[in-house]
Amino acid sequence: MWHILAKPTPFMLVEMGAGSGRLAADILLYIQQNYPDFADIVQYIIVETSSALRQEQQKILNNFDQVSWHSWQEIADNSLIGCCFSNELVDAFPVHQVIIKQEKFKEIYVSIVNNNLVEVIDEVSTPKIPQYFQLLNIDFPNSDYPEGYRTEVNLAALNWLDTVAKKLNKGYLLTIDYGYNAQRYYHPQRYQGTLQCYYQHRHHSNPYINIGQQDITTHVNFTALEIQGHLSGLEKVGFTQQAMFLMALGLGTRLARLSSGNLFVEQILHQRDSLHQLLDPMGLGGFGVLIQSKGLNNSEQVVILKGLSIPSSCQS
Repeated sequence: MWHILAKPTPFMLVEMGAGSGRLAADILLYIQQNYPDFADIVQYIIVETSSALRQEQQKILNNFDQVSWHSWQEIADNSLIGCCFSNELVDAFPVHQVIIKQEKFKEIYVSIVNNNLVEVIDEVSTPKIPQYFQLLNIDFPNSDYPEGYRTEVNLAALNWLDTVAKKLNKGYLLTIDYGYNAQRYYHPQRYQGTLQCYYQHRHHSNPYINIGQQDITTHVNFTALEIQGHLSGLEKVGFTQQAMFLMALGLGTRLARLSSGNLFVEQILHQRDSLHQLLDPMGLGGFGVLIQSKGLNNSEQVVILKGLSIPSSCQS
C-alpha cells in the first residue's frame, strides 16, 4: 500500500478498536525487523473509546515512539494518508433489534418490570431502519418471513464508515470481521438473527443474564458496508475470506518453513495449530476481509487487487 501511494511520508496506520494492543505491537515489531525504511516513516494512530483498554494498550506499546491515541474529533477531515483498519470491531457496535408481529415491522425495546429486564415490542424508533432495508434492496417484511422473525439493524456501522471516509484523504480501509452478505444475513430461515453472547468462552443468545460480564455481538452485514462506503466516497477494492487473504499474503509459505526450522517439535505443532486455526473455513478462516479505498486511480486499484489476489465479488 505504501508503494502504491508513492511512499508518502508519513504513512498512517490507523487501528480502530485495538483491544489489548498486542496486534499493534506485532505489526510494529514486524515492520521494524523487516522494513526499517518503512518503520522510519510510519505513524501508528489508535482510535479507542475505552479508557481501560487505552491504559492496557499504553503499557504494551510504551516502547514504540510511533504510537499515539486520538479520538475521531481530534483527527481533521481529509487528513489521513495510509490505511485505516479494524479486526473484530464492527461486530461489537450496538444494534437495533427488529421483529415481525402480526405481519407488521416492529422494534424490540428493553424495560424494567418488578426489577427484571423485559422486552417490549413497539413502533420502530427511527425512519432510518426501514430506509436501511431500502438501501440494501431487501423487501422486508414480506410473506416469506415467518411471524416472530427477528433480526438486527446496525446503523452505527454506517455512521462509523461515514466518519472514516471523511477522515481519510487517500488510502485504504481494511475491515476484518465475521458476517454475511445482505441476502444471507436477512434470509427468511435466519429467523432468530445473529445476536450472540459470550461468557467464559461459551456462547448463548440471552443478553439479559450476566449483565456487564459478557460480550454481546452480532454478525456484520458486509453488503451494507460496501453500499454505504460507495455513498461516502469509498470504492470497493475487493472482498474475500480471511483464509484466502492470508494465503495470498504468504501464510502457506510460512507453514512450509516451520517444518525446516530449528524449533522443537512441540513448538512447531503449536504454531502450526495456531496458523491452521486462521485458515479454518468453519472458524477464523471464514471471516470476511473487505478492502475499500479513497483517492486511488484505476491503475492503483488494479495493482492492489492483483497483489493480494482478492476476488472483487462478494463470496461470504
